[in-house]
Amino acid sequence: MKAVIMRKVEAADTDMRLDRWFKRHYPDLGHGRLEKLLRTGQVRVNGGRVKASDRLSTGDEVRVPPLGEVPESKPSGPKPAGPAPLTGKTAEIAESLKKAIIHKDDRVIVVNKPPGLAVQGGSGLSDAHLDAALDGLRFGADERPKLVHRLDKDTSGVLVLARDRAAAAALAKAFKARDAKKTYWALVAGLPKPSRGKINVALAKEGPAGHEKMRAITDPDADDEAKRAVTYYTVVEQAGGRVAWLALRPLTGRTHQLRAHAAFLGTPIVGDGKYGGAEAFLTGGVSRKLHLHARSLDIAHPDGGRLRVEAALPGHMAESFRLLGFDATAGDDVFAELDE
Repeated sequence: MKAVIMRKVEAADTDMRLDRWFKRHYPDLGHGRLEKLLRTGQVRVNGGRVKASDRLSTGDEVRVPPLGEVPESKPSGPKPAGPAPLTGKTAEIAESLKKAIIHKDDRVIVVNKPPGLAVQGGSGLSDAHLDAALDGLRFGADERPKLVHRLDKDTSGVLVLARDRAAAAALAKAFKARDAKKTYWALVAGLPKPSRGKINVALAKEGPAGHEKMRAITDPDADDEAKRAVTYYTVVEQAGGRVAWLALRPLTGRTHQLRAHAAFLGTPIVGDGKYGGAEAFLTGGVSRKLHLHARSLDIAHPDGGRLRVEAALPGHMAESFRLLGFDATAGDDVFAELDE
């Protein structure tokens, strides 16, 4: 009879949903059976009951009960047969990601993620997401690239992939230690006042799983679910008080942080109906897509030194900039004083 396993979560799996963690490490365990194990308390994290949608952190201890005929994945080492060829939509995504690579070395790959592509799977997404296509970005390596952070489905821009477990751990550590300077560009409806500042407003999730929305909490002591969230922002250019181009520097990495903070200012991100309603959509030919782009990243490289990358605007944002007369070369180095 197999014994209960207490398995530590590795850095490469940090912030991963529990059900996806099981899919990665115990791929033959069906979702229905996992849900039953969760309902009966046989699967626990750090000794407590959890849900399939709960996210894991580095060092968390997952209780894995005896799984019968379900094999355990090996924590390290390449599979002898190698990955199966990608087909269908997954193969298409892999090919598009190859064209979107903006940096590649022996340890790290950086892609300019297109808008509309989910980073990981979820309800109704099947295999139409970036994580499912990562075997197509091995480039001969024994290990498939690993996600170390995420972007929302409709957010474009810099996305870093680690090419081995050690690189994943180093990059995850840098993100967790906030040794990663991230700059986002956004178009917002209206003009924030003041035009430059710091948003220090906690956020709490509300709504059902899969449809969560972040709520701004001005008094975090009054809400046990509130988590600290800090964003610096500055207006780079504006058009008649109707629309502004913001550069954003998040110091924390909460779900939908920039979208929720922009809405808190009274200037929702253009195209973000979830947080801005009808006010988030402009007339005059401006696209209704979300105008939020991970423009640049400066992070410690696993081999030493710094990795600095920039991602070009996606097509719909570049066109909106053109329509509004914004000069896309003017938005870099706006947070220079923060980097000193």
